[in-house]
Amino acid sequence: MSDLLRYELRDSIALLRFDDGRANVASHASIDAIHAALSRAEKEASAAVLLGRPGRFSAGFDLAVINQGLDASRALVTAGGELLLRIVESEVPVVAACSGHALAMGALLLLAADYRVGASGDFKLGLNEVAIKLTLPVFALELARARLAREQLARATTLAEVYDPAGALAAGYLDRVVAPEQLEAESLATAAELAKLSLGAYRATKRKLRGAMVERIRATLKQDMASWEVP
Repeated sequence: MSDLLRYELRDSIALLRFDDGRANVASHASIDAIHAALSRAEKEASAAVLLGRPGRFSAGFDLAVINQGLDASRALVTAGGELLLRIVESEVPVVAACSGHALAMGALLLLAADYRVGASGDFKLGLNEVAIKLTLPVFALELARARLAREQLARATTLAEVYDPAGALAAGYLDRVVAPEQLEAESLATAAELAKLSLGAYRATKRKLRGAMVERIRATLKQDMASWEVP
């Protein structure tokens, strides 16, 4: 679909290979590519897998854009928030295949997905914004509150704690950890099981579970981004 993301249809599973050749940053181009892939998956698949490049799921927002100034950074972070909402509201189950480091926006992609399979290894996962002088947006805090273990929430957000895959599993960023060589197959197998769900019941139940959170994010996104600052 683009140089950043390859789309493969495996029976009823859409496999989205996200690989920018570097750190898999969330840029406007990669955000648009994931949106387009999800639109296609919702038309022809029963579940989707978002797979990162080896060693890198996503290092977060594109710092080249963040460093362009306040307007550019706010626009990119807003686009990222809208992508996360799109994943949360996806018409088909989304499995995140965390292939390595997942920081900031990369960790938020994990929190937005329905199921998260992570590769074992010397990887860092977490919301490190406060450590780099950034305030977490409302949408990040809402996703963290919804998915992370209660006893880990303050450490993971206010204190910017970063975890290894085992710690990320306990904290709630991941649902399962497997060997790196098993990640793609295990993620596809998980997606195949989720594809057996009644999509109608899945969608209705997810709306009831996450609808209030989505409404809070939508209601605050514009105002929150208008006051969001970069150091």
